[in-house]
Amino acid sequence: MPRIWDEVIPESEREIWAAAGYGRRGEFGARPAVLVVDVSYDFTGDRREPILESQRRFHNSCGEAAWDAVEQIRVLLAEARARGVPVFYTTGPSEATLVQRGGWLWKNPRGETRAKSEISRRIGMQIVEEIAPEPGEIVIEKTKPAAFYGTPLASYLTLLGIDDLIICGTATSGCVRATVIEAFNLNYHVQVVEECTFDRGEVTHRVNLFDVHNKYGDVLPLEEIVAYLRSLPDDTYAGIERYRADVRPGGAGAP
Repeated sequence: MPRIWDEVIPESEREIWAAAGYGRRGEFGARPAVLVVDVSYDFTGDRREPILESQRRFHNSCGEAAWDAVEQIRVLLAEARARGVPVFYTTGPSEATLVQRGGWLWKNPRGETRAKSEISRRIGMQIVEEIAPEPGEIVIEKTKPAAFYGTPLASYLTLLGIDDLIICGTATSGCVRATVIEAFNLNYHVQVVEECTFDRGEVTHRVNLFDVHNKYGDVLPLEEIVAYLRSLPDDTYAGIERYRADVRPGGAGAP
């Protein structure tokens, strides 16, 4: 079956990886969660428009590719919620100091707080409305690419008995990839939803999906992920009802 990376990875290189034994299909876990990585306005812009236009106001925008993925993430989330699958999000702090930005400043001077546009400072780190968190779904704030680095995410997954992460969002070459590698390091089963990830460049997007699929997780089409979710036994999340109930304002489950 043709894969999204076939047009940018030469067949000779694909043969080398296969000969080395990489790219074997992994296994699904028993209790998955969905992790939506950084789908905020800073990475999508506030409307569909060509990427260079969008980057005038949101310097990290991925342009139209982001909005294509948002539509598919909506489908993924609807299926996950219908099956009671826990959903987590990541984003960055809305008022990050230069200390919090840290090494980002060495590589991207537009990332400095003072260099952001007014609208980016105001709504940039908000999760896009079309896929906004529902009550009880936790938003993790992070300052580095990986969702686990310096955050309580792993402890929440342990509490809920999660052994499988279905990852989507952006950027494929950055925060998605970094999160996948840390999830792999922590021995989670990992799936990346092909249509639900995006990046600023098509080549980097495809190359990184190829690399992730070979070494760290399974890059699968949305259709296959939906089938997996629908196959989960009705009692998959038995025992975590008490945590779903914690949706009071300001409670631990409030996004």
